[in-house]
Amino acid sequence: MNHIDRVGEGRGAVIITRPAAQAEDFARRLQAMGRDYALFPLLEIQPLPDESHLIAEIAHLQDYALLAFVSPNAIDAFFRHVSQYPKEIPIAVMGEGSRLRLAEYGLNDQTATIIRPRNQLKTDSETLLDELDCAALRDKKVLIVRGESGRELLADALRARGIEVTQLAAYRRVAPQLDAGRTQQLRLLLEQENQWVVTSSEALRNLMHDIDILDLPDGVAKMQRQQLLVPHSRIEETAKSLGFQSITLTASGDEQLLVALQSRL
Repeated sequence: MNHIDRVGEGRGAVIITRPAAQAEDFARRLQAMGRDYALFPLLEIQPLPDESHLIAEIAHLQDYALLAFVSPNAIDAFFRHVSQYPKEIPIAVMGEGSRLRLAEYGLNDQTATIIRPRNQLKTDSETLLDELDCAALRDKKVLIVRGESGRELLADALRARGIEVTQLAAYRRVAPQLDAGRTQQLRLLLEQENQWVVTSSEALRNLMHDIDILDLPDGVAKMQRQQLLVPHSRIEETAKSLGFQSITLTASGDEQLLVALQSRL
């Protein structure tokens, strides 16, 4: 059981839709479980065309009372330019994946102050706000490290509480090009019942856009009948709005996704 490029016989595979560079560890763990899997990235993570503003802002981290990272991608893009993080500055993250990514850079609960939602079933801006001491942050500066675009809820909520917010773009997300190879793979994937691991609402919308472009007979309906595993209630809501019929909501983090997949062997 391992990586397969063609899906069409036997039980369905686990379809990993996260960016290719972030799929390797999850794929290895699926292989150890004896599961077939296929890689079908729905997002590509790219560096900014011009990183000068990012680098300049990193030089002034001491101006901030809190740094918030919206995703593991934001952490990776940020720490490419940081040789030593000032550990006296607290860090806020939204999910288990971001907490684990910080640990790869030597930042954990023993070496830094890391604030994160306690409810692992709902890790987002709203639940992170519940954990922040906004009164202590009033009249101070918070840096939110994110992609070129994203939700404004956290920044708007902090500003409404009298906190000065800077949003810093560290990377860009783009939809992969629907070339001939990708078109053929998608056609094959839709011919079998698979388990799709989807970790982004934007990625799911990209998928449905691609299927619309292909204009396959019953393509949308076939995709809507596929099983989705999602680690966040907001992605679940997006999937429901797009007509998906079989959605499994797990807690945040790869461990919980793997537990859910193990229970469905």
